[in-house]
Amino acid sequence: MLTREAAYALLTKYNESEALVTHAMAVEAVMRYFARQLGEDENYWGVVGLIHDIDYEKYPEEHCHKSKEILEAEGVDADIVHAVISHGWNICIDVEPTRKMEKVLYATDELTGLINATVLMRPDKSIMDLEVKSVKKKFKSKGFAAGVNREVILTGCGMVDMELDEVIRWSIEGMKEAAESLGLAGQSAESSI
Repeated sequence: MLTREAAYALLTKYNESEALVTHAMAVEAVMRYFARQLGEDENYWGVVGLIHDIDYEKYPEEHCHKSKEILEAEGVDADIVHAVISHGWNICIDVEPTRKMEKVLYATDELTGLINATVLMRPDKSIMDLEVKSVKKKFKSKGFAAGVNREVILTGCGMVDMELDEVIRWSIEGMKEAAESLGLAGQSAESSI
């Protein structure tokens, strides 16, 4: 089993972009939260979330395909490899998410980007009091965070048999737990002076 430390080392071996590493940590936090709520292995789900975009910085045109090569070469378990590459289903690869954890990753990957963008538009840059309705409003605005694939999020919600509002709520809660490391804890009083 890949430890969190080993997963982080792998992530940063292949990704130097602070934005990509932060996104990976956001997805990790959300996956950990979902795992706890669903009575699943929090570390396992978190590790998959952390390395899900391992190939993206170096091989954006071969996303998920290169992940398989990289992870297999690094000796990562086949079930983790499948989970990682399946988040690109019908986007860049034809490997379908079949397990609950894979479906949650599929549903929440794009959503973390939308939540992050929503927080950064707020005057205080804090996720701590972010409400579902604020994210829903941005979700409906196609021009906002236009790169976020709303259809993937909705398809993922259907796959995990959860309403969009609940998936947003749980994702916000997961990201709140890592707010400091994600840079979403808000501006301190000193920095606004």
